[in-house]
Amino acid sequence: MRMNPSTLIGIVASILLLAVVLVFSAEDPKLFVDMPGLGIVLLGTAAATFIAYPLREVMRVFGLIRSVVHHEKLHVDRDLEDLVQISKIWMQSDIRAVEQALEKVSNPFLRSGVQLVIDNVPEQDIMDLLQWRIARMKAKEHAEAQLFRVMAGFAPAFGMVGTLVGLVNLLFLLGDGDITAIGRQMALALMTTFYGVLLANLLFKPIAVKLERRTEQRLVLMNTIMQGISMMSQKRSPALMRETLKAFVADVRDEIKDSEAVPRTEQAS
Repeated sequence: MRMNPSTLIGIVASILLLAVVLVFSAEDPKLFVDMPGLGIVLLGTAAATFIAYPLREVMRVFGLIRSVVHHEKLHVDRDLEDLVQISKIWMQSDIRAVEQALEKVSNPFLRSGVQLVIDNVPEQDIMDLLQWRIARMKAKEHAEAQLFRVMAGFAPAFGMVGTLVGLVNLLFLLGDGDITAIGRQMALALMTTFYGVLLANLLFKPIAVKLERRTEQRLVLMNTIMQGISMMSQKRSPALMRETLKAFVADVRDEIKDSEAVPRTEQAS
């Protein structure tokens, strides 16, 4: 499984950003390395996340990060074509041939929907079951994205905690009157806030957005398949099914783009 191209570009851009900050914006790049401050942010964020979520949900973080890094392609055209071809066989009332074709289908949602049709389950019951599966998937993946959004809120907060710790140390140095030591402690105190903001906006929030976009794409495919299953249950023409599903996918994608453009338009006005 290869790396997601947009994720790769983002990683390279992040490295370049850090290089610019360290090399061109700092007199001494070593000042931006503060392991105790980074530890406060990472351990604090992890501790708060474990308190807020069950262990099994937190342990899935690493798998979700891996899924974001890797390129996960949805085979929309292939799945819709599989559904149309199976519908053609179903129109011939050859249940054995349908079952053989169904064994080659890789999409489990499509496979279960077609299986319900050939089992002569009423259409409304099939739609209810498929809608329940879609709602369950949407709720599950929304919770996964929300986990990273919560972590994005914890990281800057614990960055401020580290800053407060540094300021306490700074106050003890004020009595000595050593300006150099005071300046150094002030810089180190602010580093934890830097780490917290960096982790929140370059790691946690982007992963949450990426997961939300993945969910939108899956919902488009699952709703399209559900419409196709409904047409198959009604024994509608496979040619009509193909054109209807293609139009449905195009319309839903346009709706997603329009909904994304609304906030920008309102903001501009």
